[in-house]
Amino acid sequence: MKASTIAPFFALLLTSTYATKEATKKHKKAKLYVPEIDCDIKAGKIINPEFIAKCPPGCQDTKYRVYGTDIYASFSSVCSAAIHSGTIDNSGGKILVQKVAGQSGYRGSFSNGIRSLSLPRWRESFIVSEGKPKRGVTYPSSLEYSSSKNAPVKAGDTLRKEYQTSPGPVSTTQVTTTVLKTTVTPEPTSATLKPMTILTTTSTTTAITSTKPRPAIHRVRDTGTSSIHPAYSAVAAAASRQVQAAQGRGQNQAFRGTSTYTTSRNVPRANTGMQRQDPVVTFRKPAGSPVHLGFSSKEELNPKPLEPVSQGNPNCKIDLSFLIDGSWSIGKRRFQIQKKFLSDVAQALDVGIAGPLLGTVQYGDDPSTEFYLKTYANSRDVKNAIEKIPQKGGLSNVGKALSFINKSFFLDGNGNRGGAPNVVVVLVDGWPTDKVEEASRLARESGINIFFVTIEGAHENEKQNVIEPNFVDKAVCRTNGFYSINVPSWFNLHKVVQTLVKRVCDTHRLACSKTCLNSADIGFVIDGSSSVGTGNFRTILQFVANISKEFEISDTDTRIGAVQYTYDQRLEFGFEKYSTKQDVLNAIKRVNYWSGGTSTGEAINYASEQLFSKSKPNKRKIMILITDGRSYDDVREPAMTAHQNGVIAYSVGIAWAAQDELEAIATDPDTEHSFFVDEFDHLYRFVPKIIQNICTEFNSQPRN
Repeated sequence: MKASTIAPFFALLLTSTYATKEATKKHKKAKLYVPEIDCDIKAGKIINPEFIAKCPPGCQDTKYRVYGTDIYASFSSVCSAAIHSGTIDNSGGKILVQKVAGQSGYRGSFSNGIRSLSLPRWRESFIVSEGKPKRGVTYPSSLEYSSSKNAPVKAGDTLRKEYQTSPGPVSTTQVTTTVLKTTVTPEPTSATLKPMTILTTTSTTTAITSTKPRPAIHRVRDTGTSSIHPAYSAVAAAASRQVQAAQGRGQNQAFRGTSTYTTSRNVPRANTGMQRQDPVVTFRKPAGSPVHLGFSSKEELNPKPLEPVSQGNPNCKIDLSFLIDGSWSIGKRRFQIQKKFLSDVAQALDVGIAGPLLGTVQYGDDPSTEFYLKTYANSRDVKNAIEKIPQKGGLSNVGKALSFINKSFFLDGNGNRGGAPNVVVVLVDGWPTDKVEEASRLARESGINIFFVTIEGAHENEKQNVIEPNFVDKAVCRTNGFYSINVPSWFNLHKVVQTLVKRVCDTHRLACSKTCLNSADIGFVIDGSSSVGTGNFRTILQFVANISKEFEISDTDTRIGAVQYTYDQRLEFGFEKYSTKQDVLNAIKRVNYWSGGTSTGEAINYASEQLFSKSKPNKRKIMILITDGRSYDDVREPAMTAHQNGVIAYSVGIAWAAQDELEAIATDPDTEHSFFVDEFDHLYRFVPKIIQNICTEFNSQPRN
């Protein structure tokens, strides 16, 4: 075969092979980008309900806390939980995280080198599995965070813009705008009207296009950090969508050549037979102009301004949910009265991002969310949304609705701000058709303040139909009358608007916002005697730090203090010294071992005088004493005095500690407040038990 014949054959073969490779590349699926997270990122900080993420190496560290086993509380470290579950090891890797409902309790365990802690309950949980995407599920390439830390720029933080980019010369555009002012005199009528002025705008656009091909349109997201809260990110997102829609219209309307349009404004007219016209834009596009340059008019690119985000009433910063009665028993007319009442409350509250945020759940047979805390950021939008709520019908299952609120409503992803008290106002026509006591108890233990507004309660001949007598007292945050309002008739409901607003905004009296983790003054009394030794003393300090980590520490929440003793006593730091968790943990690390004898009785007296005498009136006073031996002095009298002064005492004995002294120091019952362990290295076992006992005791307090 001749060379002249072979050469074209090989050229054709190479061309075909190259084209096949290119086609194969185009059909390959785009590679999933997996966002990376740090070891200290907690699931509750991430808004996405389901996501795949990549954990770095080195997350198997005690400083990253984990709560639960298999199902983890949402303020656990995501990556440490993944190691604990066995999904990954300390070298890191990809994981799949799914948010689930809060649990009534979380069991601690030791697994894969990580000790997870127990917790009575939490409002949101998550599970971790191998980081393989599920078929048909799209996972985010970037994660949304509930605070500005590590948060990517979100839609609505800064509005997206469209730019034209071109590697070559940019097309030049000339714009000529002429504004003609015309005075029109209406025809004579029975009424005297003033002359009207109509503005007619004529815009002529002439584009001189270069010989380069038309450049592509690229969307560019503005960079920068964001601090927009989920509660009002929807407003910003709406603005972004409006601008993008306007840009899309502008691209379709712009074209090569000359374009002329006329804008007619609404003008009040006399009855002259002319119809009122809405604003219109009429375009005349020259034929043969299929190409556009992405240019659009100023009117199109500037959408109507949104309602400004309200700051709200700063003296009423609460996250409030209304549970409204949608049952058939209420009837259509009273349902409308109920909605009017909600609108009046929303107006009186002054909804805004620095004040109260309001969401609504309607209950019948089952509860359903009408709108979340984050959905609207001003009273006007809330009122408009309330007006559109349809009645769902069904029974009056209030207990089921309270369970729903506790598990699914006050979540970070729904706009819950964390620093604002959670408040639920339940409106009931008559009485519930299910039991509310247990659901209410769990909600209160989660820190939710429950108010009841009952209208037209049961008459004497109807009380036998009430499933749960005294249901209001069994449900509300406190039974002192502050949390319940009874209205004799629906037509009197409007009279209690201001009363209700005043009560829900009185944050100092929202007692259920105080939980076992944020309402104590905890004083550690630490044995620094010679028998302890330097190494074991550091183990004691780690035990103190592990307990302290579990609490919400600030000058208004739980406060921590510490005393070290031998024959003498030393105040390491008082309750008022540190107001952040990290400062407290750093202070614990800096405590120096003293060495000496063991005068536990004197140490209790010293702690009562130097720590607990300065405790705040609304704080629970908790003393946790750690010792490794018998005291040289009497402990019974000092302990009894401390108990009488309201101090709840826990005693933790190690090695040679005397059991009778531990029981004398501890508050009754001894079995719940006294602990003993043979070795210092086993102290960590008592951390979850002590936390659980503190919370159980807190939640069992009288509610009057």
